[in-house]
Amino acid sequence: MTTQIIITVLLIGLSAGILSGLVGVGGGIVMVPALVFFLHYTQHQAQGTSLAVITLPVVIVASLYYYHQCQKIGTPIDLRVVGLLAITFVVGGYFGSKLALSIDQNMLKKIFGVILFYTAIKMMGWDKVFMKFLRSL
Repeated sequence: MTTQIIITVLLIGLSAGILSGLVGVGGGIVMVPALVFFLHYTQHQAQGTSLAVITLPVVIVASLYYYHQCQKIGTPIDLRVVGLLAITFVVGGYFGSKLALSIDQNMLKKIFGVILFYTAIKMMGWDKVFMKFLRSL
C-alpha cells in the first residue's frame, strides 16, 4: 500500500467512526461511497469491506459508552432488542449479500443511491413538505 492509500483509508475509517459514534451511521453511508470514489473499489468490494469492518469489535467502545450513558439518564438500551436485531441482522446480511452479488454493480449503485436519497428526505422532513406541495396543486 502506498502512503497516500494508507492515509486515505485512515481518514475514511476515522470519518466513519466519528459519524458512527455521533449519529449511528458510518459503514454504508460513509465507508461505501468513500471506498468507491477514493479507492476505486467496485460497489461489491466496498459493501463487503464495510460489512467486514462492522463485524470486528470496532464499535464496542462506542456501544458500551452509549449503554452506560443511557443507563445513567434513565433510558437504558434494551439488550433483548440488541440480541434480536443482531440475530436478524446476521440472517438478513447473509441473504442480502447473496442478492447483492447477483445484481450488476451499476444497478446496485443506483439502488444504494436511491436508499440514501430516500433516507435523507425522510430524515430532513422534506417528505411532508413535498406532500403538502402536491396537495396544493
